[in-house]
Amino acid sequence: MDREAAHSRILELRKILEENRRLYYVENSPRISDFEYDSLEHELEALEADFPEFASTDSPTQHVGSDLVREFVQRPHRYPMLSLGNTYSIAEVEEFSARADKALGTAFTYCCELKFDGTAICLTYRHGRLVQALTRGDGVVGDDVTENAKRISNIPHQLHGDYPEEFEIRGEVLMPYSAFDKLNELRVLDEEQPFANPRNAASGSLKLLNPEEVARRGLWCTLYHIPAQSLDFESHDQALRAAASWGLPVSDDRRICRNIDEIKAFIDHWDVARKSLPYATDGVVIKINEMAYQRELGYTAKSPRWAVAYKFKAEQALTPILSIDYQVGRTGAITPVANLEPVLLSGTMVKRATLVNEDQIRALDIHEGDYVYVEKGGEIIPKITAVELSKRRPGAAMPEFPKTCPDCGTPLVRQEDEAKWFCPNSDGCPMQIKGELLHFSGRKAMDILAGEATIDQMFSLGLVRTPADFYDLTLHQLSSLEGWREKSALRFRASLDKSRDVPFERVLFALGIRYVGETTAKTVARHFGDIDTLASATEEQLKEVPDVGDVCAKSIFDYFRDERHLIEIQRLKAHGLRFGVESSAAVASDALAGKTIVISGTFSISRDDMKALIEANGGKNSGSISGKTAFLLAGEKPGPEKIKKCEELGVPIVDEAAFFAMIPEGGSPAPSAEDKVEQLSLF
Repeated sequence: MDREAAHSRILELRKILEENRRLYYVENSPRISDFEYDSLEHELEALEADFPEFASTDSPTQHVGSDLVREFVQRPHRYPMLSLGNTYSIAEVEEFSARADKALGTAFTYCCELKFDGTAICLTYRHGRLVQALTRGDGVVGDDVTENAKRISNIPHQLHGDYPEEFEIRGEVLMPYSAFDKLNELRVLDEEQPFANPRNAASGSLKLLNPEEVARRGLWCTLYHIPAQSLDFESHDQALRAAASWGLPVSDDRRICRNIDEIKAFIDHWDVARKSLPYATDGVVIKINEMAYQRELGYTAKSPRWAVAYKFKAEQALTPILSIDYQVGRTGAITPVANLEPVLLSGTMVKRATLVNEDQIRALDIHEGDYVYVEKGGEIIPKITAVELSKRRPGAAMPEFPKTCPDCGTPLVRQEDEAKWFCPNSDGCPMQIKGELLHFSGRKAMDILAGEATIDQMFSLGLVRTPADFYDLTLHQLSSLEGWREKSALRFRASLDKSRDVPFERVLFALGIRYVGETTAKTVARHFGDIDTLASATEEQLKEVPDVGDVCAKSIFDYFRDERHLIEIQRLKAHGLRFGVESSAAVASDALAGKTIVISGTFSISRDDMKALIEANGGKNSGSISGKTAFLLAGEKPGPEKIKKCEELGVPIVDEAAFFAMIPEGGSPAPSAEDKVEQLSLF
């Protein structure tokens, strides 16, 4: 590579790495894998070594990534909090060992331990009490998250035994797989983007503004380093044994090694054994054990010379596809799902993996009975990444994507701009009907006590085909359901009675009109006022509603041209559901009158309560940024795309504190008792 090309590539790599650091550390939403990021950083290191005239102290190779956010007070680290050099190559671990041998010229040992996949924390204890907890930040200063750290169950507030007067200890805050799964279930129910993996969930949870919410997140801490400047120990292992005796959570999964062969054996063991751990690990850390030799080897600008991290490649498994199912969603979208021979990945047994759509099957070149590589690595949904062609059976055929709906037999359709095939039989396809019933009864819609298993029972017995059928069910019919007794039937009927008080905008959302989400339903309901006016609206009148485009307008218009839908609405009306906006809706003030507001991120109250607060003070919620947006109300970790759009359009960004200053004091709605019970029951 010539000098000009090298300079161009160096600048490009620096830009890519800085952006992905921001996504990783600040947004907790990485777009590339650790392996891809590390490969790019190693490429940049090599280019800077070959072309030293382009070296810069601003390069990502010369400083650690930063997770600082403005909502927290920043405090300086007493000792710089650096990152570790890392490698995916055993040969480079051998080179690390050889360099240490040459530099020290005497016998020494290594302390090998697991590399936990969480977010870094630095704790300070004074007179045995926890007095400060800082994130890594930029390595020089960190965010003060002391109150949040005190809500992590295994971080002691008071030590015991013969502890020193004051010291620092560093480690990792983790989210176990079980807590991660529960958190994402809650986020999906709230129609929020699930966390991609436990590391992002742990980092996002540690930065919540409400410490009590942190306590509900099920976080865990493991500590692994006392800075040599903080306390004087002969070895790293001795320091950790002392910390454990004071009641601090130190991992026992470490080993003293004397040579590279013992290091390799430790790595090989944990590359397999980690799969049964209850939390995520992504490698092994190899440290020179003796503190005197650590001091002798010293540091580079961003990492210690006495330690290196060997990172495991993304956890994957090779397993055969047993069959492919074609699932029908609520909207009629057909999704292929591969049934796999069960395989353990990231602490859970994986039996199925989505193939997304027909194009994905073709891109992966999947044939019937193929052995495929499956990756999970903390991801929510296991994914197939490649086919092992050497194991393909002779004559194996490509799966034939169905031309008709696998549930009702209706010919499938595919629009030019759609990647998926759809079943157009929305009112006659059993899977779509059950999906609509589940949507109608959901917490953000009518909030009826009818889960997936209940709806399956009711549908299979012919008791329910449309939402109005819920309201026709008798106590005798309900009590006869498998596993139900009179008490269950009465609770279900009580939830039906309560649903009659659900406001019109939620009823409209519950109808399940395609492209009409929660926010659009509110906007449309308030624009037209009642269902009859909405049903008679033309497409042009619908497009006059803010945030309703051509596709959504056509979908609403077509919905009300179907006689079956009109009959269903009349039945629901007869059962007492609300199909008009209540004129007596409580308004706290007109402080936000005429303002269209978009919210993004998490807040000290729930998103639903925040939206209700905006409306109670005369404002209007919207789901997208436009020139008509008054401001973006940005909470914890707002969406980067929304922030970017605001910058492009010049839309102001307001934080939670500034927002509360706009409205009358005491206007914040408290979470309901039911919400509190539900949140607590999940953790």
